[in-house]
Amino acid sequence: MVTRQVSVGGVPIGGGAPVAVQSMLSMPTEDVEGSLRQIRALAEAGCEIIRVAIPSVSTLEAFGRICESSELPVVADIHFDHRLAIEAASLGAAKLRINPGNIGSWDRVDAIIDAAGTAGIPIRIGVNAGSLSLQYVERTDMRQAEKLVASACEFVEHFETRGFRDVVLSAKAHDVLTTVETYRMLAREMPQVPLHIGVTEAGTAFQGSVKSAVALGALLLDGIGDTLRVSLTADPVEEVRVAWEILAACNLRRRFPELISCPTCGRCQVDLIRIATEVEQRLKEVQKPLSVAVMGCVVNGPGEARHADVGVAFGAGKAALFSKGEILGTVDESQVVEALLSEITRL
Repeated sequence: MVTRQVSVGGVPIGGGAPVAVQSMLSMPTEDVEGSLRQIRALAEAGCEIIRVAIPSVSTLEAFGRICESSELPVVADIHFDHRLAIEAASLGAAKLRINPGNIGSWDRVDAIIDAAGTAGIPIRIGVNAGSLSLQYVERTDMRQAEKLVASACEFVEHFETRGFRDVVLSAKAHDVLTTVETYRMLAREMPQVPLHIGVTEAGTAFQGSVKSAVALGALLLDGIGDTLRVSLTADPVEEVRVAWEILAACNLRRRFPELISCPTCGRCQVDLIRIATEVEQRLKEVQKPLSVAVMGCVVNGPGEARHADVGVAFGAGKAALFSKGEILGTVDESQVVEALLSEITRL
């Protein structure tokens, strides 16, 4: 079943739309210029929706200025104080993100729903272990995934009884198994609701990327997930790059080149690790959905290079350069990177 579609500042989520890539600013909200610089960098990396924290009343004015100048739709991230969400809705937020479990009474949640309805913007209902519905917190007869799902369903049902259906739902955990189980259950229980998927508190760049790839890859290959954020203790630009790699690996969306390179072995007669790493770095400047092969020897090299949009297969100090299955010539090892990039610019 295709989920309902909501619009976040013109970016569609759900309803069969491409999986949208999100991130969150790490700059202090008060630093408007720094925030806008980070948004520009994230947009260049492929971010489509950006979330901004509003931790206090004193940051509301800056939040409004960010919304006015941002090239990406801005989501207001609100915890605890419902009044911040109400104000954010009037200041240009394209979506509100709240955890009903830490907002307090239902009348406060209802006030946020009314404000979003007046502004014509959606709400992401976010649930995690720290913001469960109170009736499930102390339950010992339920697994964590079951508590997350029960809380999420309760919140969504309340929103719908209020006539508000422009919701996106997330129910995140910090470990892979709970995350996957939770979202699979949600997809069965509430198939109409667009899902924002992610592993919360996934860790630093290396560990968090691995955990996110495993969890989000499993869900996306199941057809679950309408938008995603890779949560890393790292530069948010890295979150966006990892997100696109996950989508590309699942054959869902591709924005940047795919690098195909072989593991080294005793047959390799060049410094393949250095060359492949340099190619990878240079490809970050290229926004074309191409496949680029850097292969180290004759065992798999010619075949893989021929199947790529552009590629090289090494011998001793030299490489055959391929494009679209045709051999273009032989290139010295020292010229391979520039030859690849030159050919890529022509494609």
